Amino acid sequence: MPKVIVLRWGHRPRRDARLTTHVALTARALGASGIILSDVKDEKIKETVEKIVRNWGGFFSFEMGTSWKKVVREWREKGGVVVHLTAYGENIQTSDVLKRIKATGKDILIIVGSKKVPKEFFSKKVSDFNVAIGNQPHSECASLAVFLDRLFEGKELTKEFENAKVKIIPQKRGKKIARI
Repeated sequence: MPKVIVLRWGHRPRRDARLTTHVALTARALGASGIILSDVKDEKIKETVEKIVRNWGGFFSFEMGTSWKKVVREWREKGGVVVHLTAYGENIQTSDVLKRIKATGKDILIIVGSKKVPKEFFSKKVSDFNVAIGNQPHSECASLAVFLDRLFEGKELTKEFENAKVKIIPQKRGKKIARI
């Protein structure tokens, strides 16, 4: 499978901290290798995500403060493709967009916005694919979850995370966590 990194654009530290944290945790849990919080730094989110990785295992990179334009330029120079998740893109269910993304065989940078994205994001200069998870307004966290699940065909849901200190023990009722 290709390497998948999420680029979180437009994070507003006072307003978006909880949702950006959820975007990062969703990315990690559903198979992405890392997240880039572009153009801003938010140490609290970084600390939270790094704590989750330390306790729950796996590898997940966290980068912040890098210009989104630089990230996109360097990603494309290295041969990766850029997928912009937007309600205005090709519908993942009614088009062959996912098939075309997979057919590239390339690493994937997924752009998810926080606030209204610049028109430039829709252009060929920035995005190779503009993908919609339905064509209605909804959460970027939901879009990312559905996209990753479709991309990895559900296999990410049984992934074992190396070096975990804790693990959920699935059961019919109640909550059980094992210390490893």
